[in-house]
Amino acid sequence: MISEGFSPAHGPLVRMRGITKRFGPVEVLRDVDLDLWPGEVHILAGENGAGKTTLIKILGGVYSDYEGKIEILGRPVRPTSPLEAAALGVAVIHQELSLVPSMSVADNLFLGRAPSTWGGLVAYRVQRETARRLLAELGLEIDVDQPVERYPLGVRQLVEIAKALGHRARVLVMDEPTSALSAPEVQRLFALIQRLKAQGCGLVYITHKMEEIQRIADRITVLRDGRRVGSAPAGELSPGQLIRWMVGREVEQQFPRHFSRPGAERLRIEDFTVRAERKGLRPAVEGVSLSVRAGEILGLAGLQGSGASELLSGLFGALGPRASGRVWLDGKLVRIRSPRDAIRQGMALVTNDRKTTGLVLPMSVAANATLAALPRLCRWGWRRPRREREAAAVQSRALGLRAASLEMPVAELSGGNQQKVALAKWLEINPRVLLLDEPTRGVDVGAKHDIYQLMNQWTAAGMAIILITSEMPELLALSDRIVVLHRGRVTAEMTRDEATADRVLEAAMGQGSEKSS
Repeated sequence: MISEGFSPAHGPLVRMRGITKRFGPVEVLRDVDLDLWPGEVHILAGENGAGKTTLIKILGGVYSDYEGKIEILGRPVRPTSPLEAAALGVAVIHQELSLVPSMSVADNLFLGRAPSTWGGLVAYRVQRETARRLLAELGLEIDVDQPVERYPLGVRQLVEIAKALGHRARVLVMDEPTSALSAPEVQRLFALIQRLKAQGCGLVYITHKMEEIQRIADRITVLRDGRRVGSAPAGELSPGQLIRWMVGREVEQQFPRHFSRPGAERLRIEDFTVRAERKGLRPAVEGVSLSVRAGEILGLAGLQGSGASELLSGLFGALGPRASGRVWLDGKLVRIRSPRDAIRQGMALVTNDRKTTGLVLPMSVAANATLAALPRLCRWGWRRPRREREAAAVQSRALGLRAASLEMPVAELSGGNQQKVALAKWLEINPRVLLLDEPTRGVDVGAKHDIYQLMNQWTAAGMAIILITSEMPELLALSDRIVVLHRGRVTAEMTRDEATADRVLEAAMGQGSEKSS
């Protein structure tokens, strides 16, 4: 993949010097330097809004209006488009997937560069075979002729990674690539990264996950408020020092202590099943029974395809008649056929994809934060903007939301603040049961800490929480109990004291013994 005659002795693959970027009067990057060497994984760390994504978009040709200099393989360059950056050997996997949902997997992988026959027609057989080979490198075997939209988020993330690999890039930039991946998929990705390093590729890798940094980093550069705080070999930077660089202050504990005092049973489900989208396939969830008490956090664990997310969506009424089973809230048998029914019963769901199903991005912060509470905030069917703003202001203060104005589009907020708005939307209705599906995905360490503290406050007030998280340390630290799913069935249930990473993963792979709650 590295051009002939190039070796580490010639210098870094990428050298960025004095990079400054403004959006109007707002300076988002100031005088940032970054080097990337062959065979290196260079972690780019920092809170949301620190400027990491802007920096890699400059390298990837998305933004060409900036100050400073870039060299690739020792040659001054100024990529003006992603296509031009790709021609220079730079491939970027952005946090926001660039796939076309209605197009097939194979067509997405070769969009704009499809192999052709002598007559200028698309060589579909070659395209399909190459697509399967690229996906096989990531351990993914799927029908490449199916539209991307038919596959879950984790599969789409792997397709995005395979698309970048298809460019045979010298420089690979990954922005939160594991945010939607299961544990085995993460293992395969890390094995691929090691192979790419051995071939002399350089990788710029953005992540908020401390265990990933400790596992794959060769060097770490930290940005804060658009400036470079520091850069050091991974072995010379302790987790505590890294967090101090990122947030600019001491964070006493990564996970605040959670004192559990569960009360009466708040929610019970029995024989809960979610049918598959298409006939002939096994149910996404089959015969699940569990309970959660007031003031308790129940962790729901499982690998890709376990049915955990479908369980929460079905419980919330979002899957309509596909979901069936018995549900009790505070001892009362209830019927939930739609999200409207769930909300009326005091349930709320924060989905795992805030930008698609959690927020309305063009709408204001205030409008999003009060969306679920509109029936209560309206009078005689008419919206009351002033009342909405007042309610949004109360929630934003409670959640520590940082926004220039409650009237700004929520799309302009950082990931951590967007997630707080997604939480605010539901907290305004004061739910009895809060269903959280990956609540800290794509959120920086400071915002994560804030969300952990808020969860402690909510359970102390008697709220019951069911939590899905793909981050094992988070699952083990926050959950009072853990229920593990495999292929839609419960394979294990364990208390916090009983739970270990090995036990959870073993059960998630179907090697546990089913327990009923």
